[in-house]
Amino acid sequence: MEATLRIHTERTPNPDSVKWVVGQAILEGARPLEFGPGTGSEESPLAARLVEISGVSRVLLGQDQLTVSKTPEADWRALGQTISQAIRDWAASGLPALGPAYEPPVSAPDDEVEARIRQILESEVAPYVEQDGGQISLVSFKDGVVEVALRGACVGCPSSMVTLKLGVEARLREEIPEVEAVVAV
Repeated sequence: MEATLRIHTERTPNPDSVKWVVGQAILEGARPLEFGPGTGSEESPLAARLVEISGVSRVLLGQDQLTVSKTPEADWRALGQTISQAIRDWAASGLPALGPAYEPPVSAPDDEVEARIRQILESEVAPYVEQDGGQISLVSFKDGVVEVALRGACVGCPSSMVTLKLGVEARLREEIPEVEAVVAV
């Protein structure tokens, strides 16, 4: 399998995050999941391999891609080959991306407005954010303010706040009059 695995990288708008496109499924049907320091192999064999690499701060696993974020002082030239090899080693191992100790987050049921917000975020906004190696998800809606979590390449991205205000907030306000503002938490 290792000989046929095709991996290539793509830049993201965030200079501290790079997207690795892997020639096989990583997460099937799941929304992207983020992992950071302290992730164990029982939770995610793939993420654990990557966050153990010196200079890697976070990993966002997707369906057939993953986004690796580095610490500001780390250099991509030094990290790139090590990260690619860790991905190849994981693929060759045959282990799943998620281990037996992984537990999906529990979310409360949405009210009608939250359901409409979540639908727009998931169907219209998330696909574009994921193309750039990031993730956006609804945290809450209260008193006209939509709180979203940004992950992957979106964290620390110089253009994420512009995208949030001019793109996400504008789109939600257009469709849902109850929305007054969108903020990242």
